[in-house]
Amino acid sequence: MEPLYGSIRDYAWGSRSVIAGLQGRSVPSAGPEAELWLGAHPGAPAMVCRQDARVSLVELLAAEPGRWLGDEVAARFDGRLPFLMKLLAPEAPLSLQAHPDAEQARHGYATDQSRPPTAHRNYVDPYHKPEVLVAIAPFEALCGFRNPRLSAAVLEAFDIPALKPVVACLRTGAEGLRDAVARLLTWPAVDRGALVETVRTADLGPGYAHEQELVRRLAGWYPGDPGVLVALLLNHVWLEPGTAIWMPAGNLHAYLRGAGVEIMAASDNVLRGGLTPKHVDISELLRVLRFEVLEDPLLVPEAVAPGVVTWPVPVDDFALYRVRLDEDVPEARLRPTGPRVVLGGAGAVLVRDAAGAVTVEPGRAAIGAADGGPLVFSGRGEVYVGTAGGSDIPGSA
Repeated sequence: MEPLYGSIRDYAWGSRSVIAGLQGRSVPSAGPEAELWLGAHPGAPAMVCRQDARVSLVELLAAEPGRWLGDEVAARFDGRLPFLMKLLAPEAPLSLQAHPDAEQARHGYATDQSRPPTAHRNYVDPYHKPEVLVAIAPFEALCGFRNPRLSAAVLEAFDIPALKPVVACLRTGAEGLRDAVARLLTWPAVDRGALVETVRTADLGPGYAHEQELVRRLAGWYPGDPGVLVALLLNHVWLEPGTAIWMPAGNLHAYLRGAGVEIMAASDNVLRGGLTPKHVDISELLRVLRFEVLEDPLLVPEAVAPGVVTWPVPVDDFALYRVRLDEDVPEARLRPTGPRVVLGGAGAVLVRDAAGAVTVEPGRAAIGAADGGPLVFSGRGEVYVGTAGGSDIPGSA
């Protein structure tokens, strides 16, 4: 194991204090710190130290893919680290977005590469981007379509005649979702401001207090954006620390505020539909969306060893573990057979493998090569471990 130095992304929606506070920096950041990237994505690779200089993790993996990834993982993922781990700290809403599946990403990337250099590109790489987020502080999110008939009742409560066709679509159930979403996101530009303002100022009564507060908050951030209404079609969840959500490909979502550890397939493909000043491509978003009800986006953790839990997901790009040590569990072990990234969540945890040891504190990280053997954790605190997934990778030993 050795220290890993993540790359901060300064997106406008990020907090100036969450990541700094977690890392023990007493002075808030001068600008927003939205995400800490801990991976080898070329957009913002993490760094390691070599001879008193920092070297990109991309260079390290390219030089010795078998050692760092393990032969099986290197072969399965063409010599690249298949996951990207992040510390996420939104203070304002992220965009209303979805991610492509593997086939959509390959096709979209190839299509974008054939376009003129000046054209906008939706796909920055040819990979899918399923993701898991585990809250480390209270976290608010919109994730996946809820029962459309519940959404219809909310929109009907606004008593806006222009919304009646959308309500009618939603009343048909899941089969009406595509038409309802398309109608809202393609609302005539000349009428959007008036519609969103009418929604923002409406009084829905105590039965819809949560929905009304959400709409007013989103409309305050993004006046005139029809994504404010689309947000009402999604599951609105509040996560307590340790609670996780799973966002498979094609599920519409937006993270609103809080702090969490996120792990995903190593991609930065995002299709946006609103609640953002960035590029929006409604037709491409509608093409990749899955218009199905996500009954329960929450993931239930599964214990794999004393003090160790994981959140099982049906992809093999990544697996995420949480190791929590206290007086009852002073030591724990994991035996990942591939690459491993460790991120501190609380306390101070000593992480050892065959090649060395690192004390990992909150907001700090370490990385180990696949040939490092089992990981041994000791101390008092909590860390999150990301590794490549797959049934051939045991959880503990």
